[in-house]
Amino acid sequence: MTANGKIYDMSNEKRYGHAGKMHPTAVSIFLNTVIDVLVFLGASIGFIVQAIYYRITGHPEVNLNGDLALVTGGGGGLGRLLSLRLAKLGVDVVIWDINQEGIDETVRQVKSIGGRCNGYVVDISKKEEVYKAADTIRKEIGNVSVLINNAGVVSGRAFLDTPDHLIERSFNVNVLAHFWTTKAFLPAMLEKDHGHIVTIASLAGHVGIAKLVDYCSSKFAAVGFDEALRLELESIGSRGVTTTCICPFFIQATGMFDDVNSRWVPTLTSEDVADRIIGSILRREKTVIIPSYLQFMLAMKWIFPWGCTAGFLRRIVPDAAPKHGLTNGLPQIQKEIEMATEKLVNNNNKGTSLLVKRTPSVGERVL
Repeated sequence: MTANGKIYDMSNEKRYGHAGKMHPTAVSIFLNTVIDVLVFLGASIGFIVQAIYYRITGHPEVNLNGDLALVTGGGGGLGRLLSLRLAKLGVDVVIWDINQEGIDETVRQVKSIGGRCNGYVVDISKKEEVYKAADTIRKEIGNVSVLINNAGVVSGRAFLDTPDHLIERSFNVNVLAHFWTTKAFLPAMLEKDHGHIVTIASLAGHVGIAKLVDYCSSKFAAVGFDEALRLELESIGSRGVTTTCICPFFIQATGMFDDVNSRWVPTLTSEDVADRIIGSILRREKTVIIPSYLQFMLAMKWIFPWGCTAGFLRRIVPDAAPKHGLTNGLPQIQKEIEMATEKLVNNNNKGTSLLVKRTPSVGERVL
């Protein structure tokens, strides 16, 4: 404050000095920002040129011979196809699944082509089982260097018709299990600076689809898990441990989307998707959209108004689960509860047993 009582602002003097010139600290911050932007632009141009070069000449591939790969959900479907292809590359394969018969069949097929394969019954939705099975693998076989989080489930019902336990299972299997498996095997990868974590997500991890609210939500989380983990690995200076996120359209013959009603874009064959995944692992690709031309659809989502996006999605996938309808009024699950309650009351009035037979929940399909 001056002698005449006026308040004197010292901030400008600190910033610009008595002569009104910018303070050296502010100048250095400004110059550093400009340099940082120029470095970013230069590096970005370099990455773009590299991508174009690899697109023309082909991306260099790594040698997986002698690596140990773990494939979750390897008891059938896409997991079995990936196991067979990895074995042909000289990779030792370990599969986890909840189906012992499926595990035995995959192990038999891998060994029939001269590959090495071990299978374990593991419920990856339970972290205790994951950590216990991971310890067993380390003791009996070795350290996993290629982790393929492939197992997944889908409910395929309208949101209000989906029981709570199916929603929880979607998240437990489709994304939380990725945390447990990665925490179990990442430390050894970092120690050796060698490893690859593959997330089998979905195109539904980028766009929403009716009747797949829980599935899409879990796959959005899986996509975020891969991206955030990759950035964290780069931030700590890990060059030998990489991640890949696979986002395919609906796949045939996996037991998950065999009855999906799809237009404009044909559903994919398991064999083609398996080949594309193995290629992306060999080339250490970051994010893979299958088919690749749907990348433009994702760009459209952020550029055009919501009406355009919604109209396109409704046309490309008119019905993801034809067996289960959308109810305009009372949710179907509530209707079923009321019907069961009414039946119980009627039986009770007739003096019959109070025991009611529980019908298993439908709509849960496991990959």
